[in-house]
Amino acid sequence: MLDAKIPAGDLNSKWTSYKDHCKLVNPANKRKMEVIVIGTGLAGASAAAALGEMGYKVKAFCFQDSPRRAHSIAAQGGINAAKNYQNDGDSVFRLFYDTIKGGDYRSREANVHRLAEVSGNIIDQCVAQGVPFAREYGGLLSNRSFGGTQVQRTFYAAGQTGQQLLIGAYQALERQVALGNVKMYNRHEMLDVVIIDGKARGIIARNLVNGELERHAGHAVLLCSGGYGNVFYLSTNAMGSNVTAAWKAHKKGAYFSNPCFTQIHPTCIPVSGDHQSKLTLMSESLRNDGRIWVPTKQNDTRKASEIPEEERDYYLERRYPAFGNLVPRDVASRAAKERCDAGHGVGTSRQAVYLDYAAAIERYGNIEAGKKDMHNVDPAAIVSMGREVVKEKYGNLFDMYEKITGENPYELPMRIFPAVHYTMGGLWVDYELQTSITGLYSLGEANFSDHGANRLGASALMQGLADGYFVIPYTIGNYLADEIRNPTPSTDDAAFVQAEKEVADRINTLKNINGTQTVESFHKRLGKIMWDKCGMARNAEGLTKAIEQIRQLKEEFWRDVKIPGDINEMNWELDKANRVADFIELGELMCMDALDRKESCGGHFREEYQTEEGEALRDDADYMYVASWEYKGNHNWDLHKEPLEYEVVKPTQRSYK
Repeated sequence: MLDAKIPAGDLNSKWTSYKDHCKLVNPANKRKMEVIVIGTGLAGASAAAALGEMGYKVKAFCFQDSPRRAHSIAAQGGINAAKNYQNDGDSVFRLFYDTIKGGDYRSREANVHRLAEVSGNIIDQCVAQGVPFAREYGGLLSNRSFGGTQVQRTFYAAGQTGQQLLIGAYQALERQVALGNVKMYNRHEMLDVVIIDGKARGIIARNLVNGELERHAGHAVLLCSGGYGNVFYLSTNAMGSNVTAAWKAHKKGAYFSNPCFTQIHPTCIPVSGDHQSKLTLMSESLRNDGRIWVPTKQNDTRKASEIPEEERDYYLERRYPAFGNLVPRDVASRAAKERCDAGHGVGTSRQAVYLDYAAAIERYGNIEAGKKDMHNVDPAAIVSMGREVVKEKYGNLFDMYEKITGENPYELPMRIFPAVHYTMGGLWVDYELQTSITGLYSLGEANFSDHGANRLGASALMQGLADGYFVIPYTIGNYLADEIRNPTPSTDDAAFVQAEKEVADRINTLKNINGTQTVESFHKRLGKIMWDKCGMARNAEGLTKAIEQIRQLKEEFWRDVKIPGDINEMNWELDKANRVADFIELGELMCMDALDRKESCGGHFREEYQTEEGEALRDDADYMYVASWEYKGNHNWDLHKEPLEYEVVKPTQRSYK
C-alpha cells in the first residue's frame, strides 16, 4: 500500500500542522546542501528561485536556450485564487470543492485543499514581483469566470497570463543566478537519474550543443519537466515538450500514476491538414463571453451569417443550463464531439463548432453607450464600441486566430474543436511531493496529485507556483534535515559511471540503427494510434488493439529508425529520437491504464461506461484509487493502488445542469 504521508487532523489544519512540525535546516547547513532542479517553467523556476533565496545551492536545467522559453508561457486565460474579490461567495472551501468535483473525485483531498489554501499567497507574490494583472477602473485586480465554477476567481493578464507569470518567476530566478545561489544549465537535457543507496543523488545530462554527457550530483532532485501531451503528436504543447525526464525516473523506480488521464481542451483551432505538427489553443477565457453553437440542421453548408437565430443550437446552454458555456473542459469537449459526430459540425472538415462573439460585442456596446448617456445609437456604433471592449479583454487572442486562419473573429464566429492539452497523470508523489524514490521530488504538471481525472481551467498555473513557492520549500527541508551529515556524492561514484554508460550505450544504439524511416514518421504514427484509440473516447477493443500496434511500432522503431548527423554535436534528430522512444513506451502504459480502469471519469471516457445521457459513469466502489504503475521490464508493469479517502466532500455523480 502506498503511503501518501498525509498529516493527521482536520482537513483545514493539516498544512498548518505540517509546517509547524516539519524538520528545519539551519542557514549554515543550507549552504552545504545542493539541489538539482529539472525544468524551469513555473514550477521549476519558482522552486529554484525559492530554494536559492533560502540559501540552498541550486543547479537548474532546461533544454531550451532560456528559461523564458518554457511552455508555461503558452498559458493564456488566467490563474485561480480564492480571494473573493467579487464578493460572489467564493472561499478556500469552494475552490477546493470545485477542483475536487472538476477532477471527478479522483484527486487527493489533502493536496487539493492545500492548493486552495495557498492560492491567495500566489497572487500576492506575483503582484509584488510586478506581474501586470488586469485591473478594474478603480485599480483593484480584475477577475473573470472559467469553466467548472459559478464564481469569478480567475486573475489574468489579457491573454498572456502564463507569459507574465513566467517573467515574474524568471526574474526571481535570475536574481538568484546573479547572487550565485543558482547555477543555470541551458541547453541541457536530463537523460537519467542516479540512485545511490536507494536515494536520488544526481543526474546524467546531455549538453545539447556539443553532445557531451555530464554528471551532476546533489542531495535531492526535483523534476519540474511538465506534461506528456505530445505522446499524441498533435497537441497544444510546445513541440519540444516531452516525457523523458519523468520517464527516466519511472524506469529507475518512480511510480507513474493515472497515465490515461488526459485532458482534451474544447477551445482549439481545428486541424487543417496532415502537414501540421502542433495545434493552437484559444484560451478558455473566450468561453466567458463567447457562445458556442452549431446549426440545427445536419450537414448544413451555409455560412454562419446566413443561419438565422432560430436554426442555431447553443447546445451547451441547452444541455447544461446552470453552467452553460462554462462547463468543465471534459464535458465541453465530449459535447462538441457528439454534435460533430451527429452531423452538425461546421467548416470544410465538419470537425468544428462555432464560438461566436456577436452577442458579447452587442452587449458591451450597449454598456458603453449607457456609460456615455448615449440614446438611439446607430447599431454600427454599438458594434464599434463593443469591439473595442472585446479587443481590450481578448485582443491578442483574436489577433492570433486571424493570423492562423485568415478570418476576422470580430466579424465571423471562430471555428473551434477539442485537442489534447494537459495531462493529469504523472509521477506518483506523496503529500511532500516526493516520489517513490527517496530524495526525488516532482512538481507541477509532472506529478499527478491535484487534478484527478480532469483539470479545471486556470489551475495549472496555480499548482505550478504553489508547488514551487509555497510547498517544496517546507517539504524538502523535512528530508534534507537528515542529510546534513552526508556530503554531496562524488561524480566518480560507481553509480554515476554506470548511469552514464547506460545513457551512452542507448544513444549509440539509436544512432547505429541506420534504418530508413524518420523519427517524425514514427511519432506521427504513434500519435494517430493514441488519438484514435486512447483519445476523447476509449473502448476495450480499441485499447487492446492499440497496445498491440504500439508494441509493433516499438520493435520497428528500434530496427528501422534513421538518425542523421553525429552524436558529439548539436543534433536535434537524435534529441527527438530519444524522446519519441520514451513516448512509445509511455503510450503503451497509457493504453494499459485506460484498459484496466473499467469506468468513465473526467477526461477518461470509456464508451462502455456512460449514463443514459452520455455522461461519464464512475465506479466508486471499484476504482476510487490512484493507479500507480511500477516499471518491471519491457512491456511489464505492476499496479499499486493508493485508495482515495474523502473526509469532507461526498463523491456524487457530477452534474452541471
